[in-house]
Amino acid sequence: MAFRRRTKSYPLFSQEFVIHNHADIGFCLVLCVLIGLMFEVTAKTAFLFILPQYNVSVPTADNETVHYHYGPKDLVTILFYIFVTIILHAVVQEYILDKISKRLHLSKVKHSKFNESGQLVVFHLSSVIWCFYVVVTEGYLTNPRSLWEDYPHVYLPFQVKFFYLCQLAYWLHALPELYFQKVRKEEIPRQLQYICLYLVHIAGAYLLNLSRLGLILLLLQYSTEFLFHMARLFYFADENNEKLFSAWAAVFGVTRLFILTLAVLAIGFGLARMENQAFDPEKGNFNTLLCRLCVLLLVCAAQAWLMWRFIHSQLRHWREYWNEQSAKRRVPAAPRLPVRLIKRESGYHENGVVKTENGTSPRTKKLKSP
Repeated sequence: MAFRRRTKSYPLFSQEFVIHNHADIGFCLVLCVLIGLMFEVTAKTAFLFILPQYNVSVPTADNETVHYHYGPKDLVTILFYIFVTIILHAVVQEYILDKISKRLHLSKVKHSKFNESGQLVVFHLSSVIWCFYVVVTEGYLTNPRSLWEDYPHVYLPFQVKFFYLCQLAYWLHALPELYFQKVRKEEIPRQLQYICLYLVHIAGAYLLNLSRLGLILLLLQYSTEFLFHMARLFYFADENNEKLFSAWAAVFGVTRLFILTLAVLAIGFGLARMENQAFDPEKGNFNTLLCRLCVLLLVCAAQAWLMWRFIHSQLRHWREYWNEQSAKRRVPAAPRLPVRLIKRESGYHENGVVKTENGTSPRTKKLKSP
């Protein structure tokens, strides 16, 4: 990882060299862009990487405010923040997670899951705080009708656009991290599923100008995921600590219900009642019946798939629990062996002592002297 003292060196630009030094390489590239800000010749190009592009002055009642819309130059900004995210990923891994995992002495499988949950806890916590701040300051919580009113929401405030660019950068950086972190082949399909799921939903909300609705849905989803990965971390620290899993299970179903309700309310009812229902990509208007059905179908299918996986995993855990309990009940107590009795001609032996039929010891016969 980044900034780590290494005792072993690798050939330059070899596979192991890139894996062990990818954060340092990303740090050098970010540093080059920051140094470009110091010179007038390269400052304009450096700002292209750092700041969101396509700013527009929108007149208001008091004065003019600066808003942004999306365009191809956003890919350059996303690329820059992918390298920033790789650096932050390495810092969290080395200075927090590695130190904790050394004390826990986890197996390879649990160590991999611990690192995954540790990274996602940091990301989900910061995203929930950031998203909640944006939603409150922009007034989306106090005025739910703003989720569909004045659609299309082409012009975005700075904090909204920057939030979406950083979200896309994080989930795009997660793809090469599967290679850099040497994730097991069995874990790659599962991680690819939720990475692609997040990318499709975030990019869809950003490109279809549904950014306000996307912020609310991300806030609900990230809150639930933060609780789940916190529960996993506590479980790895103490396997008897499963209380947070019960809390997450209760919150998970409620979150699915809220997400579906908001999606149907905003897209199925709110946008359907808007007067402007023409397909016009140049103006950012995608409010047609076909587009609304496709978005609703995608959201409902994703929530149904997540709910099916949740129910399947819960049934599996309950089945394993009851099998363990029934196996403990079926173990019989060790039977007490009866005393073995060996009968002889004049009695029998009990524990090495000769007994007669009535329970008394036989008398020894006296030998007559000659």
